[in-house]
Amino acid sequence: MSMMRKQFVQTTERALEKNEKLALVLGDISVFGFRKAFEKFPDRVYNIGILEQTTISVAAGMAKTGLIPVVHTIAPFLVERAFEQLKDDFCYQQLGGNFVSVGASYDYAALGCTHHCPGDVEILRALPGMEIVVPGSAGEFDMLFNQAFDNGRPTYYRLSERENAATHPVQFGKAHIIKKGNEATIVAVGPALQAVLDAVGERDVTILYYTTVAPFDAETFKANCTSSRIILCEPYYQGGLASEISEAMGRRPHTIDFIGVPKKFLTHYGKAEEHDAALGLTAKDIRRRIENIIDRPFPKTIQDKEIMQ
Repeated sequence: MSMMRKQFVQTTERALEKNEKLALVLGDISVFGFRKAFEKFPDRVYNIGILEQTTISVAAGMAKTGLIPVVHTIAPFLVERAFEQLKDDFCYQQLGGNFVSVGASYDYAALGCTHHCPGDVEILRALPGMEIVVPGSAGEFDMLFNQAFDNGRPTYYRLSERENAATHPVQFGKAHIIKKGNEATIVAVGPALQAVLDAVGERDVTILYYTTVAPFDAETFKANCTSSRIILCEPYYQGGLASEISEAMGRRPHTIDFIGVPKKFLTHYGKAEEHDAALGLTAKDIRRRIENIIDRPFPKTIQDKEIMQ
């Protein structure tokens, strides 16, 4: 069990202790991890089984009665199989709920396409009102969940087996400024931050760290975008935040380069690290790509001074 997943168990058990409205609904995953919660809160902890659409609808019924549901299963089962229920039962009805996945893009690499889900963030961004959280460490999940789980809105938490080396004092809905510089503005999402830090070293760049993808903190971005050369690094399908960044830039000329999972099926089986190598997403690959982007000459029509005005 990954550190984030262990933290999810601990965080949820504490929340069950403190908040009598919290209810946990499992899709036949992490059942053993929550064995103590089953014993202690038998009327608020349920394993619905491999019935993803039904599980979301049951959770919506709980929300209608005033409970705060926390739904947990593997990302493709939660997001892709139950998309219509998330749309109709939660977002359309404007109900609060928490949806916690594991598996991320291809943590379950050896199980193939049915267990891969690099498109979860892009899919859920299509739902009006859906909040999306991508923590970069177990500690950050704990902070973000406690800040948002009872806010009355549907919120997706994307857990991963990949973690950053350090935990940052992140706030729900806010970007965290790692450093400021002039060569480029790098937007790093969740676990992608570590590769960015390893890649840039002491280079004179701005790094803005996002653990909340939706809603997007445009104000922090606009106030701290020090270069018209923007690099977007995400641990899911690349380009997820491109429209938000372009909208925040407005009419100011800029370039955006993407580093993330390419939109293609992974047809080979193996380990997540092997997929990284095949997709050009190893630490060495990312370092080379970021250096090439920063050192590449700007188009003549784009000048950094326009960003600073």
